[in-house]
Amino acid sequence: MKIEEIENSKFLKSMTTEELSDLSQDIRSFIMNSVAKTGGHFSSNLGIVELTVALHYVFDFPKDKIAFDVGHQSYVHKILSGRAKDFPDLRKFGGISGFQKRKESVYDCWEAGHSSTAISGSIGMATARDLNKEDYQVIAVVGDAAMMSGESFEALNYLGTCKHKVIVILNDNNMSITKNVGGLSNMLSEIRVSEKYKNARNNYVTFMKKSKTGERVYEVTKKMKDAVKDHILDESVFTKLGLDYLGPIDGHNIEELISTLNTAKDYDHSVIVHVETIKGKGYEKAENDKIGLYHGVKPFNLEKGIVPVIHNKHQSWSEAIANHVEYLMGKHDDICVITPAMITGSALNKIFKHYPDRSFDVGIAEEHAMTFAAGLAISHKFPFLSIYSSFSQRAYDQLNHDIARMNLPCLIGIDRAGLVGEDGPTHHGVFDISYMMPIPNLIIMAPHNQKEAELMINTAYYHHDHPYIIRYSKNMIHKHSEHQDDVIEVGTWKEKYFDENNKISVVTYGDHLKEVAKLIRENDLPVNLINARFLKPMDEKMLMKIAQTKIIVYETDMLMGGLGEAMSFFYTQHNHPIELHAMGIGDHYVTHGDVRQLLKVEGLSIDDLLKKIKECQNG
Repeated sequence: MKIEEIENSKFLKSMTTEELSDLSQDIRSFIMNSVAKTGGHFSSNLGIVELTVALHYVFDFPKDKIAFDVGHQSYVHKILSGRAKDFPDLRKFGGISGFQKRKESVYDCWEAGHSSTAISGSIGMATARDLNKEDYQVIAVVGDAAMMSGESFEALNYLGTCKHKVIVILNDNNMSITKNVGGLSNMLSEIRVSEKYKNARNNYVTFMKKSKTGERVYEVTKKMKDAVKDHILDESVFTKLGLDYLGPIDGHNIEELISTLNTAKDYDHSVIVHVETIKGKGYEKAENDKIGLYHGVKPFNLEKGIVPVIHNKHQSWSEAIANHVEYLMGKHDDICVITPAMITGSALNKIFKHYPDRSFDVGIAEEHAMTFAAGLAISHKFPFLSIYSSFSQRAYDQLNHDIARMNLPCLIGIDRAGLVGEDGPTHHGVFDISYMMPIPNLIIMAPHNQKEAELMINTAYYHHDHPYIIRYSKNMIHKHSEHQDDVIEVGTWKEKYFDENNKISVVTYGDHLKEVAKLIRENDLPVNLINARFLKPMDEKMLMKIAQTKIIVYETDMLMGGLGEAMSFFYTQHNHPIELHAMGIGDHYVTHGDVRQLLKVEGLSIDDLLKKIKECQNG
């Protein structure tokens, strides 16, 4: 059948397992060809095809509820719920999201952009179901990397003593974005290779399915069930938490999936179903990818695969930051590097290769990463923690209490700051300034080029007096070969253009400085341009210097809690009347789409800034 014509998954009920397997291959081909054209999350969705088809075959969606954790593995679910025809506009402005989206479809009951929330949310839904005396299943599909995160463990701990049934599908591909780490990962590896375990499980499941006596014994005799678990099946972390466990099963075998899911469906209590899948299944290059190249992709040629682009004159911000940290690590043996499962994304591969004893991937565990950094800092090491802006929100308490409160010297790289584009509201890095500004002791920096970034990194290391934040976007910047060894004065801003006769001053930071400078230069505008490279502390001398001009604060982060608000508060505290126009994101979430298009929608494009300058000139 034509994949684009699928309206819902009810047609699956009448299909044979062979037909379901053929359909799975058609869906896999559709995803490969579609995502290669649009970009999106590639490998994770290729790996979950048969599992999702089997789920839609066994369960009755949307009556039953399914929460994908994380949401970027929901493409097959979108296809089976009638959205294949919308895939040409996947992640584009006005098109469908790359994650579950409640407003898109009644089939989407949950929205997850980050990991480890699905089990908690599912327990809430199941509890409400039972309180309302309703009858439906709640299923949480959780990747093995997300299962290792703190919130997942908290939820599993509660689920083991909870009377409200949730089916938890452990989608185990032995990968997060890159290779998994940690004790649970090791435990799952042992389960995968244990023939004793697999034989015991197969015998147990076969007995359950084929013997009516056995089924009655299982349903009626709890003591017998516990004995079977304790003495036939190996103990796992799940059974120790009081949860029934089925698996591991072949996540690409439709017949085995359907049989096991039906068993889980018949339970009157919660169960973990351990499903082994292959990330990137069906596309050899993705199956063999160990560094996350095919995790989230831009449009590429399927036949040739992704060909890494070598830039001679440009580099990503992540590369620029990592390269200088590595340069300092070569000179100083007290510097350590931490990442929460983002080695490749934060360009830390070379550091992990050259300094393995001082490089630590803690998995999807941002809270642990932050407090781990605190422990290093308090023990006379200097940690550099690289963390995406939108992921850093998960470690706010640890940043506040464990690092800032003790004023521990360290450097925290806030990667992917600002609008990130197609991943949308769960990934836009626009909140970090707002929630970090009130925290005492933090120094918050926003460099506009590689040289300035290196000076800031040096300042954090050599001053060794506070926790420093350095925030940077996912954009490309000009590359310089020589490293900087100097420091800069904390809290100082810099004049890019300044004339005492100018009546207007534009204050901005980070990537915007170059583009605003070009705007002023090309339009011959009589405007001061100030590089607010330290968001905290601010340059009070500069603030007073420009106080007599009309001030435009141009930022593409949140207005509330942003630099513009901080400047307004400063002038109010000093009883200094000013005319200040703050440009930023209002009190709403920004959708997904191309960044330049989003800036136009938000009234924050460079043309909107020019319009604001003209208004101030004529006002």
